[in-house]
Amino acid sequence: MVGAMTNLPFFTQDNDAFIPTAAANGPWDLNSLHGRVIIGLLGFAIEQRHGSDDFVPARLTVDMFRLPGMAPIEVKTRVVRDGLRIKVVEADFISGGVAMARASCQLLRRTENPAGNVWSPPNWDAPKPGDIPKPTDPRLGMNGKWATRPIVGAMGSLGPRRLWMSEVRELVEGHPLTPFTRVAVGCDFASPFANAGDQGLGYINSDVTLYLHRLPVTEWIGFEVVNHRATDGVAIGECWLYDEQGPIGTSTVAALAQKKPMGKPSP
Repeated sequence: MVGAMTNLPFFTQDNDAFIPTAAANGPWDLNSLHGRVIIGLLGFAIEQRHGSDDFVPARLTVDMFRLPGMAPIEVKTRVVRDGLRIKVVEADFISGGVAMARASCQLLRRTENPAGNVWSPPNWDAPKPGDIPKPTDPRLGMNGKWATRPIVGAMGSLGPRRLWMSEVRELVEGHPLTPFTRVAVGCDFASPFANAGDQGLGYINSDVTLYLHRLPVTEWIGFEVVNHRATDGVAIGECWLYDEQGPIGTSTVAALAQKKPMGKPSP
């Protein structure tokens, strides 16, 4: 257990408006929002308005085409397809009356797996978060925005990287984190974890796509970097995602080169 959600939430709510708190700011500009809260809030609104226990949110794609400030946020959602087996919902993230990001979520009805066996990569062999000491470097959780338990490697290290992450605050005040909201808030971490190098983080992601074959059932989400490639200042990064019971999905990002890298990895 990380502990009760007693820290400042990322947003409070005033009727239909979501009000960012000081905890919601991002690393590139302290007067703008962190990508994780943009993605998380879009996922939150889609699940709250259109989710169902009969459906799994199997894909969430968020395009982040402007950097929102700290103004109140409105999220508008619309159903594109409401079928028996497939639902598709879109959502707009609006700050100061201007669309700053857009989400598309595909929800698939739960049934049962067909007969037969299909090859899958093996589950990772990782210690449980409770068996890993709490890190002493506060930068690993962006000074308290989330909690981490490093497994192997570090941000920007030249080798395999694995890490557990857990949330320490509510996304929206008064709304306990659901399994989907928890992983939606965290999935943006695939960008710095996969794309940071030995000179720091030189890429800022413009999107994220979260794929889930099941929702997490534990508080801790595991990230394993499985891909980073870049050409002409355009990068992709990918992490496999886990909970304490095994694989749950993937998080993939596209990113653009930044002229000023953000921080160098700790030794």
